Amino acid sequence: MDAPLDELYLQWLYGKVASPRARSPRRTYWSLLRQLYMKEFVWFIPNDDNRVEDGRDLRFEFAQECNLPDLDVNWQGLGCSLLEMLIALSRRLAFEAEGEAHIWFWHLLRNLGLSDYNDATPGDPEDVEEVLDTLIWRTYSYDGRGGLFPLERAETDQRETEIWYQLNAYLLDLA
Repeated sequence: MDAPLDELYLQWLYGKVASPRARSPRRTYWSLLRQLYMKEFVWFIPNDDNRVEDGRDLRFEFAQECNLPDLDVNWQGLGCSLLEMLIALSRRLAFEAEGEAHIWFWHLLRNLGLSDYNDATPGDPEDVEEVLDTLIWRTYSYDGRGGLFPLERAETDQRETEIWYQLNAYLLDLA
């Protein structure tokens, strides 16, 4: 293992949602995904800790795929990054609504207004940070606009709704 563990893991995560072989900065997203990786997903709505655990489970998958059985237990128990949470959530979406997880991942980033921030036009890191803070601290709109799951017809305040129920309401709203 030549690269540090975090860098290897980030490369592995990147490969789950983007092509690590792409060379054109218009087709790469290293800057954005690194920022998502560096941002911890904080939960405070009951049951959103399930999204944290889903994200952390990716570490075990990484260890198995990369044949790293002796990973540091402390590393395994660190907080969940926003990138991990979004990849895991995308997998849940792919299962619930069919489709491919990486497509759902970019759908979520499009809902956040971040999908066009490739390495050729990365956007201001402070602007990205503001979007991420809006998501994490749930300062988006009642109907979910500014978050992962904007609704046309919100029946409850999405800022106070568990992410799993937001996801389900969103899928119903799309239907």
